[in-house]
Amino acid sequence: MIVIYAVAYFIPFGFFNWLRQGDDGLIQWIQFFCYSFAALFSAVVACRGTNMGTGRQRRSWWLLAAFNLFVAAEEISWGERLTGVGLGFIREVNTQGETTLHNMEALQGGLHVSFIITGLIFGYLGWRFWPKLTAFPRRWFSLYFLPVSAFYAYFDLSWIANLDRIRNDQEIFECLLAIGLALHAWWSFKVYVLSDRSVED
Repeated sequence: MIVIYAVAYFIPFGFFNWLRQGDDGLIQWIQFFCYSFAALFSAVVACRGTNMGTGRQRRSWWLLAAFNLFVAAEEISWGERLTGVGLGFIREVNTQGETTLHNMEALQGGLHVSFIITGLIFGYLGWRFWPKLTAFPRRWFSLYFLPVSAFYAYFDLSWIANLDRIRNDQEIFECLLAIGLALHAWWSFKVYVLSDRSVED
């Protein structure tokens, strides 16, 4: 975040706006690769994590892997942006005319709330109330998630209360969340797979 705002913002020729643009921008592709990376290493931890057994530890890691894979697929419209092939019945009810679920007219209204909840779960509620479930990011990853909740909460509240609004840099905050999940998956892979640290079920 500091690098993006302190360096990229002052680069001329519209570099910052190009960097933060939504569809097919660099930030969105970074998100795709981060979520894909997180999905892969979450699955590896689920398969090869030491002493996970078949209980809730392993299930929680598989759920995290599935979540990351789903979001990665949504970022590239389930391959439609690469192949041009999509589902017509979803396109018809999609605000961007793409094959994605999160931009469907019936779901898009709750998208900001979902980011607020996701940021709180990964940034605080997980390690606070379920500290033994290692699929939840540890406390030291909180700054990758809580700012996402804070941004969307303030952005929506300022709109409702007609207050001064902050910049709509949602792609940057969404990227922060993706980077946090990728780092969490990589750290867990090193700890629970490479170093063979035991995970209590």
